[in-house]
Amino acid sequence: MSEKESLVEIEKRDKANRLAVNVLRYILLVFWAIIVLFPFYWMIITSFKSYSSYNSEFVPRLVVTSPTFQNYVSAFTEVPLGRYLVNTLIFTVITTAIMLVIVVLSAFAFSRLSFPGKNLLFGIFLSLMMIPNELVIITNYVTITDLHMRNSFPGLILPSVMAVFYIYLLKENFEQIPDELYKAAKVDGTSDLRYLWRVMIPISKPTIITIVILKVIECWNSYVWPRLITDDAAYFLVSNGIQEIRENGFGRENIPAMMAAVVSVSLPLIILFLIFRKKIMDGVARGGTKG
Repeated sequence: MSEKESLVEIEKRDKANRLAVNVLRYILLVFWAIIVLFPFYWMIITSFKSYSSYNSEFVPRLVVTSPTFQNYVSAFTEVPLGRYLVNTLIFTVITTAIMLVIVVLSAFAFSRLSFPGKNLLFGIFLSLMMIPNELVIITNYVTITDLHMRNSFPGLILPSVMAVFYIYLLKENFEQIPDELYKAAKVDGTSDLRYLWRVMIPISKPTIITIVILKVIECWNSYVWPRLITDDAAYFLVSNGIQEIRENGFGRENIPAMMAAVVSVSLPLIILFLIFRKKIMDGVARGGTKG
């Protein structure tokens, strides 16, 4: 066999090996995707089953033969799901807005300003992430109760506006901006806030968008704190309303109606993630990369 034929044979084997590896990789990815997506698929198809057809299935069916929208009608008529959605929207928008102001100003201070004890203070900030969330909830509960802010939007919002991880993430992103830009702006007489607004925020827009999206998801899924601080249904969020729906709305056995409520609650987040998934990944990658 000539040297040329040997090279061709080796190239063919390499291609065959790469093809086998790619096929195995895609098989594993498809298998994992099925495992991850199946609960969502089951939730959706169950929401379109009638109460009688669901209970008559001795073996669960993976396809809906007679879909119905009655469960979705019941989700908004038999329980105040619409009010829960409005409460969650108010809580999410206000909390995210206040948090964003705090995070941007804090990240700017730690990344550009010079003041005594800056590194020590930032180290203390980072150490807060090691404190168990249960201890923080207990402290917040006592504080909000002493301030007579239970069953109110301020009581829901104020303990949720602090986000040390987001400050760290944006600080790392701000530090990637060359110091020369800041020094040149100061020579031109530009104030710190103007430099932040006109230079740093536009450059760091992907990371800021990521922080906003992650905070929106966090607020929308918030359960423990709203459940602890509110016992008035007028201030229930959607995550807490699901439990109220189960206990006082449809009952423990009307699974299709409960699934319709869960789909209605989950749909905004699913759409949000599908639209901004690339920005989330890009923002996290930029915030975690220095240099």
